[in-house]
Amino acid sequence: MKTTLPDSAVPDSDATGFGAPGATPLDAELAEELLALDAAGLRRHIRECDGPAGPHAVVGGRRVLVLASNDYCDLARDERVVAAATAAARRWGAGSGGARLTTGSQPPHTALERRIAEFKHTEDALTFPAGYMANVGTIAALCRRGDLVLSDELNHASIIDGCRLSRADVRVYPHGDMDALGRELAAESGRRRRILAVSDAVFSMDGDLLDLPRFVELCRAHGAISMIDEAHATGVVGRCGRGLCEHFGCPHPDVLMGTLSKALGAAGGYVAGSKVLVDFLRNKARAFVFSTSTPAPIAAAATAAIDILGNEPWRAEKARSNAAFFANALRERGIPSFTQSAIVPVVVGDETAAVRASEALLADGIWIPAIRYPTVARGTARLRASVMSTHSVEELAAAAESVARAMTAARG
Repeated sequence: MKTTLPDSAVPDSDATGFGAPGATPLDAELAEELLALDAAGLRRHIRECDGPAGPHAVVGGRRVLVLASNDYCDLARDERVVAAATAAARRWGAGSGGARLTTGSQPPHTALERRIAEFKHTEDALTFPAGYMANVGTIAALCRRGDLVLSDELNHASIIDGCRLSRADVRVYPHGDMDALGRELAAESGRRRRILAVSDAVFSMDGDLLDLPRFVELCRAHGAISMIDEAHATGVVGRCGRGLCEHFGCPHPDVLMGTLSKALGAAGGYVAGSKVLVDFLRNKARAFVFSTSTPAPIAAAATAAIDILGNEPWRAEKARSNAAFFANALRERGIPSFTQSAIVPVVVGDETAAVRASEALLADGIWIPAIRYPTVARGTARLRASVMSTHSVEELAAAAESVARAMTAARG
């Protein structure tokens, strides 16, 4: 029987004051801070994308070429991935109902973790609702006060926040400087309960790769834990997109973190490694223990995407070759550019100029976001292009021409 509340039980917002309070002193303070962001060219705005993640989208009522998506292999809209998510939603529902350690673990979660471990050639894997949570939860679980974390200066914010939450001592070494890392390890070896060296695999704002063989070698020589974040490597780097280990043909680091939300076209994060490591994180990673699990449809979609990547290695190769083509097209037009992945940055410098260039590109039908402080250092604002396997070289050549015009106009 349907139950309704009597009229007397429904609160009258006018009489009770329930509802939005209107302008407050806090609003005035925050408005001033927003104005300061405007003046510095640092205020962010959300653009709504009408349509699935793909090489094209409708933004503001106009069809544009998208060079802004991390869906490098164009799997988010793949019919097989969508079908897997749809079937899982019908069988297991839209949400999981709880954390994995209570009521929120379902067969698609187990299948996904097994598939990740197979794909990455590790013993086991553990999934998190977000890649950010995977980094924060893992670093904070492995390290504590008195331990030492050595972190590359260009590591992702989720690594930085994981270091802070761990309360360990943190030392930041110059970007990609393995000699500096080696000196820090040599100086601290044997003096700490635990030392963790952590680095992005593909650096998300520059598109370059970690020297993984040297990184792992140094950590092993000095008894340190090695951890890498393969968020932007999985699905792109290596013949089948398995990441840096496949690319270099080298041993695995101790901790292999990655995401399901980029080249795999789904959502969430994971850590792959030994069975002991994964079991430890199930028990000690607070971001896992206290979070509702990823919905089963998302887990099923990610599993389908991994299967596709394994069977269709052309996707990873095409994402890389398209990015290389685009970087070369930019250089041919006098714009310095470099990439080892699917990320092609164009450094502008001034934050306001970067925003102007991005807006000019959007007006020209090209969506490339302006990346500014605090995502990158002040004075290094850039256009960050993300290239997909399904972009055509004709589109990329035309986009490079547009970037050249926008850069000229933005710099005045």
